[in-house]
Amino acid sequence: MEKRIYISADYSIISGDREVVEILKRWGQDNLHKVNFIDMAQVISGSVSENPDCRPCDLKAEFNRQINASSIVIFIIGDNTANRMAGSTCPLAEYHRPDFCTPYKGNANGRKYCKYTGTVPAIDDVGNVNNYSYIQHEFRQAEKKDKSMIILYNSLRKENRWLPHYMEQYANLAQPFWVKNYFGEKVGNYSYIKKALGYE
Repeated sequence: MEKRIYISADYSIISGDREVVEILKRWGQDNLHKVNFIDMAQVISGSVSENPDCRPCDLKAEFNRQINASSIVIFIIGDNTANRMAGSTCPLAEYHRPDFCTPYKGNANGRKYCKYTGTVPAIDDVGNVNNYSYIQHEFRQAEKKDKSMIILYNSLRKENRWLPHYMEQYANLAQPFWVKNYFGEKVGNYSYIKKALGYE
């Protein structure tokens, strides 16, 4: 049965955790591994983020929609995850007044004035106008919506010191993604992922 999975990770080309994400996706698409799922986060690449005026608040609202539509959220934790602050700057959230902000695609066209004149308290979702990083926002939304969570270290061992402060209470849940096979090679822990996703 196909599962709707949301994968949150640091996609930095130089020091991110894309390798883990790509292996998970491969397992979900090939005929060798029985973990058939849709990566809900992948939907973002073809939706609001294509808008040249996409702001951090627009992306966070999209995160909410995709997480809400998912049954499980996977968080990939690398050695730089706790320090990633992308998405955390919002003058409206910080100073409670509209100001200029930088669109998600960067400031090639300069900064733009805020889309909102004010905010109202969020009820069902984590408010998309906030000073959370993108990863923290995703985590807060998954937690608020009581989603099943899988937390994976991009490592061969548990690296609890890598956890961002807002995830520290989930240290017992977090597991290494990598294991050594019979030949001493580093491979993804498919058995654990299959069981965690409920395919056993």
